[in-house]
Amino acid sequence: MGIAVSIVRLPGAEDLPMPAYMSGGASGMDLCAAVTESVVIRPGRFSLIPTGIRISLPDGYEAQIRPRSGLALKHGVTLLNAPGTIDADYRGEISVIAVNFGRRPFAVTRGMRIAQMVFCKVERARLNELGTVREFEETCGTERGCGGFGHTGV
Repeated sequence: MGIAVSIVRLPGAEDLPMPAYMSGGASGMDLCAAVTESVVIRPGRFSLIPTGIRISLPDGYEAQIRPRSGLALKHGVTLLNAPGTIDADYRGEISVIAVNFGRRPFAVTRGMRIAQMVFCKVERARLNELGTVREFEETCGTERGCGGFGHTGV
């Protein structure tokens, strides 16, 4: 069925909808803006938008905060640090950094669906430091090798 995530609405956000999947096949739950009054984001500017919720994730999971495609297409509004990461040990309010790349001011209003939240399993890595660059280059034994940006010609 999925992971169990504890959630609490913050004082003053009791009237807002809980995060929800908007269709049967949706990957992300929509998050609503918990602004007390409209926040106008001018073109080229950004603003921190509260959601009025806090969550508690199980160890080994994160919540990714992603833009809503409709806001991006219709208004040029997206999230600056997309995807934003909510770590399993974070217990503060979830807020999003909305940016307006559009040509007109954009008003964020109370209850507006402003972002989406996707839950993902996280693997923790163990780094294996090699002693020299030569040692590392010897481990680049892939078809691509150590080539970088544009290396494949695409």
